[in-house]
Amino acid sequence: MKIALLGYGKMGQIIERIALERNHEIVLRKKSTDTFEGLEKADVAIDFSIPDAAVTNIKKCVDLQIPIVCGTTGWLEKYGEMVSYCLQKEGAFLYGSNFSLGVNIFFELNEQLAKIMHRFNEYNVSIEEIHHTQKLDAPSGTAITLAQGIIANSHYVKWTLDEALEGEIPIDAIRKENVPGTHSVFYDSAIDQIEIKHTAHNREGFALGAVIAAEWILNKKGVFSMKDVLDLKK
Repeated sequence: MKIALLGYGKMGQIIERIALERNHEIVLRKKSTDTFEGLEKADVAIDFSIPDAAVTNIKKCVDLQIPIVCGTTGWLEKYGEMVSYCLQKEGAFLYGSNFSLGVNIFFELNEQLAKIMHRFNEYNVSIEEIHHTQKLDAPSGTAITLAQGIIANSHYVKWTLDEALEGEIPIDAIRKENVPGTHSVFYDSAIDQIEIKHTAHNREGFALGAVIAAEWILNKKGVFSMKDVLDLKK
């Protein structure tokens, strides 16, 4: 499989190593200042760029009928637009806020816990995410996905980085050196606390999941998520 890497930072380089280990070929390593030359040779593209570049990268791939797997976060206000664009052009697009197998299991656990806790009004939910200081967006895409999972299965209606009002989920975004990603969901009452937590030890799991998603989306049409890749849809 011929892969175009749209974004060639730390994640892009780890994805490259894993892709080569799985006998794939890299036909484009695009940094922010590079052109798209070579993209037309790709069977699939993997985007780990920056928020300002993600939409352009997705549209370019859809226009060329190249399936694209996107792990860039911080641009989701345009996600609906990209879904419509992909469907209109009959392309293939998969966005994941986190490609780690463990995190996607964590997402499922979070949704199940939210369904249970919805009946117990004495508990208030909150989310904490900790990442390295180079991360450009806050909160993380993973934290937003966790919040969306709670909102879909409870009375909460939105998340906030500020002091939470009624019906809002507070997210605390913390930046520390050399932290790949730690996410916690807390349910607090006056007498106890329930916590679920995922801690990434390195970026390997994110990169492997992205390559697996790229292998999965090859020759498909439509808009997908990691739930499709891992067969987690109910």
